Amino acid sequence: MMRAIKVRHLLVPLVTVLALAPPSSRADTWPPGPPPVPARHWTGTWEAAPSGTVPALPGASIRNVVHTSLGGTAVRVRISNRLGTGPLRVGSVTVALQRTGAPRSPDAVPGSMRTATFGGARAVRIPAGRDLVTDPVLLRVPAGANLLVTVHTPGDSGPATYHRSALQANFLARGADRAADERGGAYTDTVGNWYYVTGVDVLGASAAGSVVALGDSITDGSGSTFSANHRWPDRLAERLRRLPSHRRLGVLNAGVAGNRVLREGRGPSALTRLDADVLSRTGVRAMIVLEGINDIKGIPSVTDPRALEDAYRRIVARAHARGIRVIGATITPYGGHPAWTPDREAVRRAVNAFVRTGGLFDAVADFDAAVRDPDRPGRILPAYDPGDHLHFDDAGMRALADTVDLTDLTDLTGVTP
Repeated sequence: MMRAIKVRHLLVPLVTVLALAPPSSRADTWPPGPPPVPARHWTGTWEAAPSGTVPALPGASIRNVVHTSLGGTAVRVRISNRLGTGPLRVGSVTVALQRTGAPRSPDAVPGSMRTATFGGARAVRIPAGRDLVTDPVLLRVPAGANLLVTVHTPGDSGPATYHRSALQANFLARGADRAADERGGAYTDTVGNWYYVTGVDVLGASAAGSVVALGDSITDGSGSTFSANHRWPDRLAERLRRLPSHRRLGVLNAGVAGNRVLREGRGPSALTRLDADVLSRTGVRAMIVLEGINDIKGIPSVTDPRALEDAYRRIVARAHARGIRVIGATITPYGGHPAWTPDREAVRRAVNAFVRTGGLFDAVADFDAAVRDPDRPGRILPAYDPGDHLHFDDAGMRALADTVDLTDLTDLTGVTP
């Protein structure tokens, strides 16, 4: 068993580069740094998958509010220019704890503000198509806490990689670099997106690793309460935190509203983004796949269930090649939604039959059975329906999370970390 890293090692600059595109030809793009800390000492605690781009915010500081699933003694942050078209200039990144009991406040807990570096440098240039992970930041972070991750962009670097549907109040300050402002007074604008920040890892967590939820708007949290962290992966994280420390898992939400398994559109397809959003994440031991409804109800729609079945086989094969356990989730009802048709319902039911009985997945979470109306099985129970007949309110999100058998996630005997 590898011995624990001593704290003094964290004082050595560290930069981890995630190659998602050919390396830049510029020799001065990457700041120098020593070899990275072995990944198994770190655990993923939070994720937001890029869903597209928006115009840059030159001269602005974006204070992203992210919710941890696990705690630790240090953090590192993933900054993304994955969908950008040119180098991203980052002037500074800070990390702090959000003021307790103020989920819609830009204020930091006094004394918790830390400046993150990249190979020892405060500023960095990130090539298009790349993610960059900060050096370790010494900050004791509780589980189930809100972090303020602030990114200052001094100039216009072109299209900004972002996550559109954050369901979280984030904050914006324009003009001078306000990244280190603990009081948050300069953050006068509120935005509902996460900019540039796509992951947070923690060091020293008592956990077995992390589980990634790969999905669409249902996993992204659509229908749940704003700024409340009531998405079903958040609820799953709450359940996992009650387990003994050696069985806990961090929960990473790779849901993208509007996403499809087979086609590009709202974000890269599930097949395209699998490596970046799931397989390369820190400490991943298991994944839950809940995706396919947008392929079935979208235009053009999937009319042959075998297309989705084949895609699931590819996802599972790629995950198993990395030693990652895969739980398949059945697709939930959407009767009453304008896109519903009898033919599409037949495809949904055929896909669900395959998930349940096809023998492909290591385990099954029968979300469909948990939330459907027994009197009208093509529809969601009214108690779980926020009104659009597709997504879920807070009670429905809890029902989905409660459907996952925790032993399917934590019984990892024989699975390679």
